[in-house]
Amino acid sequence: MAGITRTTTGTTGPSGPTGASTRRRAHGAPTGPRRLGLAPTGLLLLGAIYCLFPVGWVLIAATKSPGELFTTSTLAFGTGFLDNVAELFAYRDGVFWRWAANTLLYAGGGALLSTAVSAVSGYTLAKYRFPGRNLIFNLLIGGILVPAVVLAVPQYLLFSKIGLADSYWAVLLPQILHPYSIYLARIYATAAVPDSLLEAGRIDGAGEWRLMSQVAMPLMVPGMVTIFLFQFVAIWNNFLLPFIMLGDDGKFPLTVGLYTLLAAGANQPALYNLILTGAFLSLLPLIALFLTMQRYWKTDLSSGAVK
Repeated sequence: MAGITRTTTGTTGPSGPTGASTRRRAHGAPTGPRRLGLAPTGLLLLGAIYCLFPVGWVLIAATKSPGELFTTSTLAFGTGFLDNVAELFAYRDGVFWRWAANTLLYAGGGALLSTAVSAVSGYTLAKYRFPGRNLIFNLLIGGILVPAVVLAVPQYLLFSKIGLADSYWAVLLPQILHPYSIYLARIYATAAVPDSLLEAGRIDGAGEWRLMSQVAMPLMVPGMVTIFLFQFVAIWNNFLLPFIMLGDDGKFPLTVGLYTLLAAGANQPALYNLILTGAFLSLLPLIALFLTMQRYWKTDLSSGAVK
């Protein structure tokens, strides 16, 4: 009996393995699945550091004066940020402001037009059956695989032929039709707009235009916001298309304008501070846009509409 008692106590008592396991769980020690979950978190953290380190470096470098840029430590803040901003705004009678306005026109106008075209096209492909529907969608999928650099020169030759090269339209028009955005719109329309809701609207006498504008589009707002953000960022950061299409530096976006400063910086090292400051300032609108538009990313809107 004594041996049995000792065995039982060692197995299930407070000092046995079961008791120790209970105490570890009670004190919040990580279990097996929780330990495995730390690996993806660590990888994501490393990925975030890898992506954000260049942004942090640009922020730090933009604070340095010309004398501090090449003499101080890489991660040491400088004292010349306000002077750099003032010199950048005054450079060539404020050409930076014109480049910023051009970029806002290209990115804002192009993203709005692209979102509208993508939403209507995606809704049509998702909710209507017509001959050639699958062929059109497959062509769009194929268009996603074509790199933009392949289309840049043919687009320039086409716009030059019709007299639109070196104009705002040469940068705006190619951005409107975006295969990936149409693909996203179709996928989102399929999931967010129930067929039963459209049929109920038709029974009530609503026309197709009214169903699309007053029923489908409000349900597709989160998807449209995503498309707008993707297109806005892509056009804002686009370099190759405006670089090929434009020759007048008064129509340059920030990407091409800052590149011209970088090319001139080889002979004028003082321009490097203006380039870094301009690059940092060009990031602020993108950050502000994401922070202000996150509230539109809502889910499960269609379930509420059906109810």
